[in-house]
Amino acid sequence: MSQITTHILDTTKGKPAPGVTIVLYAQQADDWQEIARGVTNQDGRIANLLPDSMPLALGIYKMKFLVKSYFEQQQTPTFYPFVEIVFDIATPEHYHIPLLLNPFGYSTYRGS
Repeated sequence: MSQITTHILDTTKGKPAPGVTIVLYAQQADDWQEIARGVTNQDGRIANLLPDSMPLALGIYKMKFLVKSYFEQQQTPTFYPFVEIVFDIATPEHYHIPLLLNPFGYSTYRGS
């Protein structure tokens, strides 16, 4: 079964970012439809963003990482209230979308 997983590493601290809400959207024509949401655990991970019963259709998806409240809890000012990563599901398989985060920058890559 196809699945989307993620983790967030706070590169300023070199530690995971727990308690971050992540919303997954699927592109529907010219609009985005929310299909799942979750919160990172103490290890900064969400192991199964999609319910196991939900098939992962081919298409364009977006993950929205709501990072402002994470930085507020750290009493750290941030330039980015959220981060959006858009990606294309071309084959039915496991997709791991990590986020390397700091208050004034971020990067991502396709993980395994």
